[in-house]
Amino acid sequence: MPAGAHVEFDTAAQAWAAAPKPPKTMQWKRLLQLISLCAFIGLCGLALLIFVGVNIGPAALAVGIVSAVIPVPLLVYAFLWLDRYEPEPVKYLAFCFAWGACVATFVALLVNTGVGWLLERNDISEHFVTVVCAPVIEEIMKFLGPLLLFLRRPRVFSGTIDSIVYCGLSATGFAFVENILYLGGLGYARAAEEGGVVAGAQGVVVLFFARILMSGFAHPLFTSMSAIGLGIAVRSPSKGIRILAPLAGLLAAMILHGAWNGMSVLVQVTEEPLVFLYGYFAVMIPIFLGMVGYSLWLRAGEGRLAERVLPEYVRAGWLSPPEVAALGTIGRRLSARQWAKRVAGPEGAKAMSAYQFDLTRLALLRDGMWRGLNVGPNDLESTLAEERRLLDSISAYRRVFTGRDPAAPQALWDGRQYQVAFPDGVIRAVPAPEQPVVPVPVRLAPQAPGYGYPTYR
Repeated sequence: MPAGAHVEFDTAAQAWAAAPKPPKTMQWKRLLQLISLCAFIGLCGLALLIFVGVNIGPAALAVGIVSAVIPVPLLVYAFLWLDRYEPEPVKYLAFCFAWGACVATFVALLVNTGVGWLLERNDISEHFVTVVCAPVIEEIMKFLGPLLLFLRRPRVFSGTIDSIVYCGLSATGFAFVENILYLGGLGYARAAEEGGVVAGAQGVVVLFFARILMSGFAHPLFTSMSAIGLGIAVRSPSKGIRILAPLAGLLAAMILHGAWNGMSVLVQVTEEPLVFLYGYFAVMIPIFLGMVGYSLWLRAGEGRLAERVLPEYVRAGWLSPPEVAALGTIGRRLSARQWAKRVAGPEGAKAMSAYQFDLTRLALLRDGMWRGLNVGPNDLESTLAEERRLLDSISAYRRVFTGRDPAAPQALWDGRQYQVAFPDGVIRAVPAPEQPVVPVPVRLAPQAPGYGYPTYR
């Protein structure tokens, strides 16, 4: 960059208007839309409970709905929070919740009822349904929705976090409808039949404590085993692993679910409640806490992935080193959005959010290429086209906020070093420090011959 050179930029508003419109991110407005949509779909799914409502009465059904819906927003928000690095499309999240609430619950109810009727006619213990049949059919059906989504839209799955979110929402929908049956029928109707409305209310409170407060995590925890298997398959180029990993995860989910139900059966058979308490605190709680820790580690890993993969684009002149550093954690990303809003207004904050989203997708895409994903003869062209589209979008978004901070020095990044305009008017080359100190984007020099799209390895 010659001394005295000056580059004219459009205003932030003009640059934002010219940039491609980003996909919606998981902000409060999107969160409320998703919760409303999930609630609507869940209520529509209650059509499968008509015959249950006839048996337990409308009052018990209403009590079940009101009490069962209480934990749903909290569980949904937990999965959306886990997905903040690369939020998934609302329509796919809603599909998985609806699948769990409607299809999975309906099929499981039919199968469990039918098997129970057959066992009764053949004088076989009904505990077989609880310990064997229910875990098998319920885990298959909860997992089938996200699996169908993966088979139909494989590119919306970028790793284990995505599969945990999709499977978790399917399990949340299933648990929502199942809790209606338990809280309304077993908790309220049975107790009210024996002791009136007050006894029914007490029954709901007791069962709410047991099923929601103590074990509300159960169904998502079981199905998370299937999610891990699916997540491994998503990031593996091996056909064998892509088949065996989901099956192994599904089997683990069935075993964990069967063990949970088996503890309840043992309490009934032995009349020793300590059996359940031991299994709950010594087995299930440690597994649950381990799964929470593993999910948080995976979530942080998406930030680490960006820092590991994107330097290749720094060397190719598409990004500057501080931009990669600014993607490492959620806190840094939020700080970058605040900075963009300060220097370029609301358009800058929107552009920074879209820019970070596309950079995360770019890092996942490049990492997948390194792993051998989507680089076959039939996929490579579309994968490279997606990479170019993301890079073009990223370049358009960064023009909205780059070079607008009056406190930052005028500088260019040429892919190897900075060209900084010093106060004496001289342009000097400055090597990038080992650790970027100011995670603020700078202007990029026009790409010289030899620069372009990184090759995959």
